[in-house]
Amino acid sequence: MTETLIGLVSRYSPSGQEQEAAEWLTARMQALGFDQAFVDAAGNAVGVMGNGTRQVVLLGHIDTVPGEISTRVETSSSEEGGVLYGRGAVDAKGPLACFVDAAAQVGRRAGWQMVVIGAVEEERNSAGARFIVERYQPEFVVVGEPNRWDRVALGYKGAAYVDVIVRRPQTHTASGRQTAAEAAVQAWLEVKAFVEAFNAEKPHIFDHLLPTLCELESGGDGFEQWARIRLGVRLPVEMPPDDWYARLSAMIPEADVQQTGYAIPAWVGEKNHRLTRAFLSAIRSQGGAPSFVHKTGTCDVNIVAPAWQCPALVYGPGDSALDHTPNEHISLDEYRRAVNVLSFALKELTR
Repeated sequence: MTETLIGLVSRYSPSGQEQEAAEWLTARMQALGFDQAFVDAAGNAVGVMGNGTRQVVLLGHIDTVPGEISTRVETSSSEEGGVLYGRGAVDAKGPLACFVDAAAQVGRRAGWQMVVIGAVEEERNSAGARFIVERYQPEFVVVGEPNRWDRVALGYKGAAYVDVIVRRPQTHTASGRQTAAEAAVQAWLEVKAFVEAFNAEKPHIFDHLLPTLCELESGGDGFEQWARIRLGVRLPVEMPPDDWYARLSAMIPEADVQQTGYAIPAWVGEKNHRLTRAFLSAIRSQGGAPSFVHKTGTCDVNIVAPAWQCPALVYGPGDSALDHTPNEHISLDEYRRAVNVLSFALKELTR
């Protein structure tokens, strides 16, 4: 059951370099009996099991952050079956391989089509997910991210990034006037003060604004100074991106606030629908005590769930605390449990 996982993790595929891994995965899906397996125009690896008119989409991502880790299996006294080390073992080739193996295990279901997608560039701007939203119309979507085999994620924060640029006339350092660099730092302090006040009465971190100072640079030409800071923020449901941009502009009116990249609103799914119930039953079938989680990160569910307007959740094996870390690894026993959970859930959904 772990051949798909180990083979996929062995193909290093940071964002923008996914082709080899995508080609390997489609060949693997063909070998496992998928009716179709191909690399689409965006570079996504796609496998289709079944020919029915009703769709379940299992959306993972095949790219990783940079930083190759030697792929190896190590035995562990605390982990039955060993532990797999490698970039993407957790985020998020573990969940993607789980999707492939579970769909293969379930096989064809009358009237249904299971579509497994290994999307590209999730760690950048979600180009793969943006490509597919107009090409599929599922009744259910499961997005693959690591949340452990016995948990279901029903919330992900939004995200927005801006460049804040300030300019000042060139002055002598003895003048006592504020420099562009000082003004940029002051802008960051204004943002921090606003965020602290916003978060003060909210006990749950999922409802907080979570800002990050990503970059800081300054310069000048002898006549004018400039400074630029790049600010990222994880957004709660209460603060859509447009509201955040408006608040920023009001907070720091002397600065030029420029949006960068794609803004993504927060997403929260429903607990009481057929998809969630199928997963709760599936986790219990494997001896687990299921639970729900809301995450402070952002993933492709933020893009596809609002577009498809169907029941959605996020599932996958692995400890998200290991995302992007130098010792990224996954328990092979947990992986097997997750495959069995997903197989059970898919059978329930496609009855």
